[in-house]
Amino acid sequence: MHKAIKSGQLGDVHQMTFRLRPGDGQGRDAYLDRQPYFQKMKRFMVHETGVLYIDTFRYLFGNPIAVYADLRQINPVIAGEDAGLILFDHPGGVRTVLDGNRNIDHSAGNLRRTMGEALVEGTKGALTLTGDGAVHFRAFGCVENTMLLAADTHEGFGGDCVHAFHQHAVEGFFKGGVLETLAQEYLTVIEIEEAVYASAQKGCKVSLPI
Repeated sequence: MHKAIKSGQLGDVHQMTFRLRPGDGQGRDAYLDRQPYFQKMKRFMVHETGVLYIDTFRYLFGNPIAVYADLRQINPVIAGEDAGLILFDHPGGVRTVLDGNRNIDHSAGNLRRTMGEALVEGTKGALTLTGDGAVHFRAFGCVENTMLLAADTHEGFGGDCVHAFHQHAVEGFFKGGVLETLAQEYLTVIEIEEAVYASAQKGCKVSLPI
């Protein structure tokens, strides 16, 4: 998706939406079978999961310059938010939306492969990420689409992303070289997270340092 965006295949990108739909948050037993501490987290959906997609938005479109967040708690047995809409302004006029709700699902045999679905829209076409990990491109004015990336077949969580990162980190530590993910860079994600919660609390858009 990054390659297609940066190559200009989509033209001028206007917006991206990610619909976070893991479908694991219903009922009194929500999360108890795998991560029971989720129920006690006072900051939940954004702090535990949403930051991963915020970091993805940064990777694709640069650091956001403003955020508006409307967060809510649907399942009363948990302490924190489990749903919400978060709108980011990025440089150049791009808008990204994280539409999260852990109580409903998406069309996928493995709901944890992508955790949801994405749509990136530009003046020359649109990209879609489906729950099986496939990416398709539809040119502007066309009905049919073209597959850019086939459905994922890895057995590990999230397309085996955790294993891939651990392997990269271990090789970096023992063989030297620059790691792709640095703690200093992630401090920016934490600043954005704080702005998300501040926006939800104040009920207004919050500016972020450029």
